[in-house]
Amino acid sequence: MSAGILGNTTSPTARVAAAYHRIAEVDRPEVWITLRPEHEVTADAAAVQQRLAAGVELPLAGLLVAVKDNVDVAGLPTTAGCPEFAYTPEVTACAIERLISAGAVVLGKTNLDQFATGLVGTRSLYGPVRNAIDPELVSGGSSSGSAVAVALGIADIGIGTDTAGSGRVPAALQGIVGIKATLGVIPVHGVVPACADFDALTVFAVDLERAVAAAAIMAGPDPRDPRSRTRPADVLLAAPRQPKVAVPRADNLTTLSAPYREAFARTVAGLVDSGATVTEIDISVLLDAALLLYDGAIVAERFAAVGAFVSSASAEALDPTVAGIIRAAEHTTGPGFAADLDALVTARAAAKTLLDGYDGVLLPTTTEHPTIAAVQADPLTINRRMGTFTNFCNLLDMAAVAVPGSPTAQGSPFGVMVVVPAFADQVAIDIAARLAGTDSTPALFGHDAELAVFGAHLRGQPLFWQLEQIGARFAGEIRTTDAYRLTALDTTPPKPGLVRYGPGKGAPIVGELFQLSAAGLGSFLAALPAPMALAGIELEDGRTVVGFACTYDAAVTATDITEFGGWKKYLEQLG
Repeated sequence: MSAGILGNTTSPTARVAAAYHRIAEVDRPEVWITLRPEHEVTADAAAVQQRLAAGVELPLAGLLVAVKDNVDVAGLPTTAGCPEFAYTPEVTACAIERLISAGAVVLGKTNLDQFATGLVGTRSLYGPVRNAIDPELVSGGSSSGSAVAVALGIADIGIGTDTAGSGRVPAALQGIVGIKATLGVIPVHGVVPACADFDALTVFAVDLERAVAAAAIMAGPDPRDPRSRTRPADVLLAAPRQPKVAVPRADNLTTLSAPYREAFARTVAGLVDSGATVTEIDISVLLDAALLLYDGAIVAERFAAVGAFVSSASAEALDPTVAGIIRAAEHTTGPGFAADLDALVTARAAAKTLLDGYDGVLLPTTTEHPTIAAVQADPLTINRRMGTFTNFCNLLDMAAVAVPGSPTAQGSPFGVMVVVPAFADQVAIDIAARLAGTDSTPALFGHDAELAVFGAHLRGQPLFWQLEQIGARFAGEIRTTDAYRLTALDTTPPKPGLVRYGPGKGAPIVGELFQLSAAGLGSFLAALPAPMALAGIELEDGRTVVGFACTYDAAVTATDITEFGGWKKYLEQLG
């Protein structure tokens, strides 16, 4: 079978058999609200195998998906953790349909904190979802079942939602990866809303590569979601090679448990060792903004979403903690809601100023790892504290990538997040890759253009910073055809000039290829100094790409260095 972009060589039907064996082995029925019969899932997997045999490219071929049960899958009940609320949709959520089209197979619908309200994974009439590593501990919510299904090795991809941290806290407590993209990047069509303006569909996986690959397939606007967004023309496609990362001051971390505080310090030290520049800042403005999600009038969006149902439902149908939060939201006022929206505008401006000059901020994902018994005894205080570092993210229109940090001294998982402004998702992914020990990661956003460089813009050369500034993404080394000659121009800083003379009249010249946004390419063209030019460059592999060249008159008066085959080789001989 085709391996797909993730190198998966197990046949889809064999993967299904392994998953159901694992389901029986771990005996965690509380993970699922609706688990599809094995023969149905096997039939879907066989259909994927037939598509592969027909030559269809399926990047997620045979990977198994666990879908949070507030996300629609046609023919399967959507309960949002409340049996009395259940309905059976005829249409699958847009993002899930995209996964299926790419060869993924849905296993079933997973348990959650009712109406996606909670960060603990215990607020469900289907029972608390136990942690994948220690069943006495909480799994984290609200996307508890999806995260645990991935952590237990049942599902390859878990789909969650995240309004206050539900796609990140469960990742931290299971020691897996959680991607919460910029709001609107992944459409929320087919999702039961929690707070419609601040809801996001999220992805869990055991590694960053798989999580990003799934998120990239799910991404892209859909007309059925009026809040879905198109990435901007100047989107950043990579982090700098030496990123500048902010971390909280010690007084911002007082809610962290002692084991987590020590693990965070070691995680930060590891990021510094990877080559990042780390600076402590006061993140109080972010922490203050987080309070608006539940303590202010914005919670009215939860009542707008399901308040009418909650008001009419029987007491037995509702988790009492969730019902209390939603019912209380009915009493918010219009002026109060307007005042909180104004406070958000102010907070967003303050956050932008705070993070100016940094590529992202590294935060603990959550504050502690409580037991199920502790949360049941105190369902509000602990849950509230666990959202300390996650609640502000969607309110301030930021993206976050959650990955495992250094384990605690006791060997327990500890999670961190790289948080970035809207549409800087790839920057967060690339910084997170350093923490995960991953050399390269898939791209979340596609590129608009490619740019071939042969001199001062090569990595390690004096003008490479210009490519970093626009978020250009390295795509590999290249060689031209033998139609080109290279000269050393008399410029500051020194740079070569590439000129096409014709087939056989030059030699292959080594360069580097970068992917960039449309605006990024435009900025290069607008600022291009004489005698440089952008032209179509013919590559040895048959492609033609846009690249740096120079005018013929400048080249003929410069020193010919074609014999060295590239700018760096020429510089090496200069000593």
